[in-house]
Amino acid sequence: MRETPRPQETAGDTGSELPQRRPGCAFAHTTGACGPGTPHRSDGRSPHTPRGARQTDPTVRPGTTPPVPGRTALFVSVVSGLLALFALTTWQIAADGPLRRLDERVGRALVGHGPQRLTEFLADLGNMQVALPVLGCAVVWTLLRGERRAPLAAALAMIAVPLLVVPLKDWIARPGPLTDATGYYPSGHAATAAVAYGATALLLSPYMRRAWMMPVAAVLMTVATGIGLVLRGYHWPLDVIGSWCLCGVMLVALRLLSRRSRRRSSSRTPSC
Repeated sequence: MRETPRPQETAGDTGSELPQRRPGCAFAHTTGACGPGTPHRSDGRSPHTPRGARQTDPTVRPGTTPPVPGRTALFVSVVSGLLALFALTTWQIAADGPLRRLDERVGRALVGHGPQRLTEFLADLGNMQVALPVLGCAVVWTLLRGERRAPLAAALAMIAVPLLVVPLKDWIARPGPLTDATGYYPSGHAATAAVAYGATALLLSPYMRRAWMMPVAAVLMTVATGIGLVLRGYHWPLDVIGSWCLCGVMLVALRLLSRRSRRRSSSRTPSC
């Protein structure tokens, strides 16, 4: 019995033909693919790359596309702005510029306004006898909680206040609003209040349920101290503003140090 010959396969047959690309198909075959029929992404990354494994620049937050500026860049910008404003204020006062003359006109117009007892109380918030115990309690509290670097940095910032302010007072030798005595720029009371209350807020806010309340309280007490100093005639307005700018730099550095210290301590804690 004669066997019927099988038909020869042609190029038009579909049995041995490679799959053709169809409209809307998501496959792309390239030389770098893992094998035939393996889809790949245009950026060469595995389709299941964990978000935390993406490599980004050290100054940006990981896992963001496109990258956004990190906190370090923000801190640098704030410090640069504070230093520029402090340099401008110091230059105008030392050179008897127009900003100093405007400051003195405003200061003379504000002296004596407000209830005397209230303004005196606000000015006293910048005394060492009031501000230092507040910061001391915060330092002791954080030490008992196991922190070391942040409380030490806060204490050093408070020690740095007279070391920075006193030489500037002697160099500028600015008279006060109600006296011919010199040494009123920058304000030591305003600097003491800014560092003491600001550092206290930075130390205690991580332990508070509503962390935003501590910085707000620190800002209000610092501003209230400056208002009391100006209304009582103890300082010119720029004396207070210059101290805020100078101490703001120290507080920003303290904030950055505190964040890094807590981040390191949390990374050393063994996870369950």
